Amino acid sequence: MITDESLYPQHTALPMFDFERLELYQVMRNHNKEVMNYLLSNNEIDPMIREQWKRSTLNALLNLTEGVGRVNDVEKKQYFAMARGAIYEGTALMQLVRDLGMVDDYTYVSLYATYEQVSKMLLGMYRSKSG
Repeated sequence: MITDESLYPQHTALPMFDFERLELYQVMRNHNKEVMNYLLSNNEIDPMIREQWKRSTLNALLNLTEGVGRVNDVEKKQYFAMARGAIYEGTALMQLVRDLGMVDDYTYVSLYATYEQVSKMLLGMYRSKSG
């Protein structure tokens, strides 16, 4: 559990929502920031690819949070699976951008490692639910 109080607004010392307590959420949140900063600073990427990459990284985070909020394990699994699918989509888009020579090796390796970590963590959450 992340308890770094500097991550949260002053009015609350600890997270209020269940998803905020997850290490996976914090990793994905940081990853989203890295992807968004990269995309915002790189105008040579085709706008359609850039928008789809933004959409996939946001969808992964939002599906995780929505899944955590569900009370039924079958629904939770569905959202975790959709989040993992969005991670796969983001990875494929990043690979395409690399193939086009628009992402440096350091950024690629860093983002790829996080995509892989998140995918494994989502699979663990999926498998932990019955149904």
